[in-house]
Amino acid sequence: MIWASAAFAGDESVHKLVSHGPTAHVGIGIVGAILGIVGNQIVARYKLTTGRRIKSATLVADARHSWLDALSSAGALAGLIAVAVGLRWADAVAGIAVTLFICHVGHEVTTDMVHRLADGIDPAIIASAETSAGAVPGVIHARARARWAGRALRVEVEAWVEPGLTVAQADELGRQTAVAVARHVPDMTSFTWATRAAPT
Repeated sequence: MIWASAAFAGDESVHKLVSHGPTAHVGIGIVGAILGIVGNQIVARYKLTTGRRIKSATLVADARHSWLDALSSAGALAGLIAVAVGLRWADAVAGIAVTLFICHVGHEVTTDMVHRLADGIDPAIIASAETSAGAVPGVIHARARARWAGRALRVEVEAWVEPGLTVAQADELGRQTAVAVARHVPDMTSFTWATRAAPT
């Protein structure tokens, strides 16, 4: 939707600039632009807050789309005000400027979404999981992996422990490690634990 908005806005703006098209109903347009700024800002803030709370990358991206709508309205407002004071070309130029910004935000959103869809993980999450797991008494060395599955963050920890550990002891150590990792990786929703005997 962001890229479609950019294509439509760019096409309309360039066509109007080249053909020297007039701008009608400037007063109504200014009122509409102001309402668009306020309304879209409210919607964007709500979507962003909710998206971050439920860990939804899609809703966060949609919030940025609503924020873009507010920015587009601000650009339209600037262009219409300029037209009102006699600069006929200002509306089309404002449209081109807004189009360029939409493309910039579209690139950022697309990069974020592709990163999430390709199971991309922030390296800081892996580092936090390995550090917190390695600090648990009884864990000699730990290696972590993580991936997003929708809104769920799954963390796997492979730990090297003393060779003589019983199954019950390894299970208890896994529980302690899960608690430690969850403390430093609050987004974690699933934890998998595997042990290896440390070389003697």
